[in-house]
Amino acid sequence: MNKATTNSSEQPVYGSEEMVRPAPATTIPEKMTAPEIAYRMVKDETYAETQPRLNLATFVTTYMDDYATRLMNEAISMNYIDQTEYPRVAVMTARCINILANLWHSPEESESKTGALGIGSSEACMLGGVAAWLRWRKRRKEAGKPYDKPNLVMSTGMQVVWEKFCQLWQIELRQIPLSNEHRTLDIAEALKHCDENTICIVPIAGVTWTGLNDDIEALDKELDAFNKMHGWEIPIHVDAASGGFILPFIYPEKKWDFRLKWVASISTSGHKFGLVYPGLGWVIWRDKSYLPEEMSFSVNYLGAEVTQVGLNFSRPAAQILGQYYNFIRLGREGYTNIQRNSMEIARYCHERIGKMECFENYSKEVVNPLFVWSLSKKYTESAKWTLFDLQNELQQSGWMVPAYTMPKNIEDMVVMRIVVRQGMSRDMADMLLRDIENAVASLDKLSYPTPSRLAFEKQEKQLGKVFAH
Repeated sequence: MNKATTNSSEQPVYGSEEMVRPAPATTIPEKMTAPEIAYRMVKDETYAETQPRLNLATFVTTYMDDYATRLMNEAISMNYIDQTEYPRVAVMTARCINILANLWHSPEESESKTGALGIGSSEACMLGGVAAWLRWRKRRKEAGKPYDKPNLVMSTGMQVVWEKFCQLWQIELRQIPLSNEHRTLDIAEALKHCDENTICIVPIAGVTWTGLNDDIEALDKELDAFNKMHGWEIPIHVDAASGGFILPFIYPEKKWDFRLKWVASISTSGHKFGLVYPGLGWVIWRDKSYLPEEMSFSVNYLGAEVTQVGLNFSRPAAQILGQYYNFIRLGREGYTNIQRNSMEIARYCHERIGKMECFENYSKEVVNPLFVWSLSKKYTESAKWTLFDLQNELQQSGWMVPAYTMPKNIEDMVVMRIVVRQGMSRDMADMLLRDIENAVASLDKLSYPTPSRLAFEKQEKQLGKVFAH
């Protein structure tokens, strides 16, 4: 029978004409495609990619239980902004804000705490930054002082969203370099870069590059004395994309949040250690006075007056339901158990990797469920391979373990990173460690340098010439 006349419901997927033609890349097809065939074409294109739970590069949640997944799938068509049609979603959003604010020891006396949701922590960071900028600008205007040269201070361990924020809002970004001596924010150096135009200092709880935490309590203490000396009101915005859901459960006694005087706002990722699938961030302000009125927009939308704080408008409601489900399902006990298990597995991997002759851990302690390591000095001098080669070897086994250079000032250091999330067991960790050992053994047998090793040696020679001058 001719393919053209075969009933599409009877046509075998891999017997169809679509499977022997290239997938559409530049123009929309003229004809329809059977749903089974369209599904398989899209599905097959991602078939060879790393399975999400073997992706140890990402912080983003890759596992939720069946009920959470079902709940989010059932809400996939719900738009959060349609508050007339879905008023209970707005109620659950407010409940999540209240829960987070109280988890972070909000001093706000009102039962309704002040916060907002975002598509991710990037939007949440920007909202915290915009609020700090507007508050600073208002103070400058009221004092009759110039307000055209704002700046923001943080370490080079920042996530790229802060560079975007400063570029888009024309704010000078003053970065404090990380170094071997100061592997987190150098507080003394940060204060040297502050002046009357500083809108805020941004410490990080869970530095993406290293997994370490800036000492926020020490910063608050030094900043208090600094502000008193100069008569300024430089606040702190805590970028707690990872730490916001780790610190309260693993280190509940540690002061990093609203228990500190100058912490004005905190942002976090619900889709990282908040344990929700991608697409959710949160920002909480100390109280209502820290959220400028200019950031609240009211619009008559589908018959209701909707007041919104955010850079986006339409957004999925599914992640909000997922977050609220987690708060109910897990409670403090469940979150503590999950985060503690992630920490335990991260520490186990950290210890095992640190004992391998070829590696050297970046830090002695694991304070978040992630850590980085580099080649030991001995191996750096004699190995015919680099960590980029190890990344490629592990990828052949399905693992995504990233190798990358550190930020400015220590960019000559190449490291690898593991992020341990919900969904990684001790058995999986042992599988990973065996694959690392096997990959190293295979690379050690090379009789000639790899291209990345040759590139490294060339760079070393160039740096040597620079140092000679």
